[in-house]
Amino acid sequence: MLERIHLEILTAIKTQGTLTKAADSLHLSQSALSHSIKKLEGQLGTSIWIKDGRNLRLTPAGERIQTLANRILPQFSHTELLLKQIAKGEMGSLRIGMECHPCYQWLLRVIQPYLEQWPDIDMDVKQKFQFGALGALLSYEIDVLITPDPLFKPKIDYIPVFDYEHKLVVSASHKLAQQDYVLPDQLSEEVLFTYPVEPQRLDIFSQFLTPAKCSVKKHKIIETTEIMLQMVAAGRGICALPGWLVDEYSKTMPIKSIRFGKKGISKQIFVGIRKDEQDIEYLNDFITQAKKTK
Repeated sequence: MLERIHLEILTAIKTQGTLTKAADSLHLSQSALSHSIKKLEGQLGTSIWIKDGRNLRLTPAGERIQTLANRILPQFSHTELLLKQIAKGEMGSLRIGMECHPCYQWLLRVIQPYLEQWPDIDMDVKQKFQFGALGALLSYEIDVLITPDPLFKPKIDYIPVFDYEHKLVVSASHKLAQQDYVLPDQLSEEVLFTYPVEPQRLDIFSQFLTPAKCSVKKHKIIETTEIMLQMVAAGRGICALPGWLVDEYSKTMPIKSIRFGKKGISKQIFVGIRKDEQDIEYLNDFITQAKKTK
């Protein structure tokens, strides 16, 4: 009853809003598009969309089908791409999803030798996902997921590839700079810079401040590592980053890393892959290279 074209039509209606724009995006006539949906509505016995002024709005039934489309259409596209590559004698593609803002420098060290070993592999790195990074992996929008905070699911394998310590970063002239470790209540008057991530997913909150029922004076969002560290070096605030990354930047910037508490915060970078693709050689080699890169 349901066909791929129905999924594509409802996705186009959802994104384009009008019948005209949806038909243009699919290179179909409006009558052909309308006829296809009317036939489906007749088979289902319920409406798929309703008119809302000049626009079309999906009914609950239409929304349910469009939710299915969000999961299924990327898998169609992924398989078609692989088949085209096979037909052309190409090896494949590797779409990497990043859920770790400060991991790009590490990833670059992984990618360079990997591309030399696999010259026929196309590669892309994505950071923005319609339904989150895990959803992108499950729906075949990406092939591997780089994350320090895996959400374990039955269809996904997470392989730890890199251990590191998460540390507080302050300017070299900061009053805490000479301490071996910091306590939660010592940050109560600080301005904290972080990436645009929910506070509950930030280790400085979830593993350090919140359990001690402490917080910071102000929490500000900065999207890029370089700007964040420039602000810290200028004494405008503090941040929390992987220790290995701070070590690199501290060679050229007046910053200092400090352990969170006496025991510190130990972390790992994981590579997530779909379980049904565990035997793909170029995916396994990417994981192998990631494990070798420090």
